[in-house]
Amino acid sequence: MAKKVLIVEDNELNLRLFRDLLEAHGAEVRTIRDAREALDAIRAFIPQLVIMDIQLPHISGVELIRMMKGDPLLDAIPVMAVTAYAGKGDEGRVRQAGADAYVSKPISVARFVSAVEGLAGPLGGGFKRAG
Repeated sequence: MAKKVLIVEDNELNLRLFRDLLEAHGAEVRTIRDAREALDAIRAFIPQLVIMDIQLPHISGVELIRMMKGDPLLDAIPVMAVTAYAGKGDEGRVRQAGADAYVSKPISVARFVSAVEGLAGPLGGGFKRAG
């Protein structure tokens, strides 16, 4: 069965890249562009993984992670934080908020998929690797 992954990302290019990669690997993907709608969307979808951009308008990804981890319905869902603005100390701050993984942009496709599968398990197998 395909894993359910929800992506919270306001950048259209990144959102499409993440979605296309995950769908190519067999995941069932939902996307949210507006962080203010994220918690309701996560509650409705109950994914096996949330991929969370950290630099979001209105509500930061760090704050959303804290809200998820404070909600008994959502606290067990792993969160993979992604950010283009990786500064000194950022990873520690993001992990302290409750993120289970931290990936900086630009992403390496292999590292991204490996990190996703490390948190959610095999995605569903739709993708065939050459070799």
